[in-house]
Amino acid sequence: MPQPPKILIFDSGLGGLTVLAEAMLLRPDGLFLYAADDAGFPYGLLSEEALVCRVNLVMQRLIARFVPDLVVIACNTASTLVLPHLRARYPQLPFVGTVPAVKPAAALSRSQMISVLATPGTVTRDYTRDLVRTYAAHCDVTLVGSDHLAGLAEAFMKGETVADAAIASEIAPCFVTNGAARTDCIVLACTHYPLLLAAFERLAPWPVEWIDPAQAIARRVDHVLGEDLGLPLAPEKIGGGLAPTGAHIALFTGANLPGPALEKALRQRGLGKIILEPIPLEAN
Repeated sequence: MPQPPKILIFDSGLGGLTVLAEAMLLRPDGLFLYAADDAGFPYGLLSEEALVCRVNLVMQRLIARFVPDLVVIACNTASTLVLPHLRARYPQLPFVGTVPAVKPAAALSRSQMISVLATPGTVTRDYTRDLVRTYAAHCDVTLVGSDHLAGLAEAFMKGETVADAAIASEIAPCFVTNGAARTDCIVLACTHYPLLLAAFERLAPWPVEWIDPAQAIARRVDHVLGEDLGLPLAPEKIGGGLAPTGAHIALFTGANLPGPALEKALRQRGLGKIILEPIPLEAN
């Protein structure tokens, strides 16, 4: 029986769980490791140089320990800065990154008014602005850098109470009017944000399309496994060749295991084993 492909999904915290869910649907044969660098969260507080060093350090430890077949950087902030370094350092290991879904939003928008909701670092990065110039030059694009939404999403996943007013104030700048026209598409350019999607939809001043890149990332994972690595999902693997129940792993770089609410949420997502790999931020 062929071994399940080992897929490492990495994020600064819990946002990559949105990508994990979609990747598990497309690749039920995969053995998944979800790695949250909670010791370094939030990445937005790190300088670009410190962020590159941090992700390289954590990746070195994870790759050496788990030897994945493919790595997903499920973090816009890290992807826009660190992917070139990782690909140069590990040329035989495929990396799938995460970028703001500006292109599909611009194609979908009828009002040609879209917003990109991201971390402040992603909003200011040249990469993001190049995407807007390339794919959304015909649109009125509002870039919104949220200081608090990723933290609110983390708190929500940990079972903490998150006030509607706190979420509403963070998404409010995304909703723009220009005469009779108004924003109709909002790009969720941080993988944490879809964790709060139900609240976004409930608190939005009017209905919009929320563009979550998780499905597109999962499709890219499936393509790279099948086309580049020669590991397609064969029909016979649906009934066999799957990862054993409970074999998927959640790993945290901080000093503490998740509390009961988060542990329950992880297990509901198929992560049957939770471990610590402490990597203190001071190691940078």
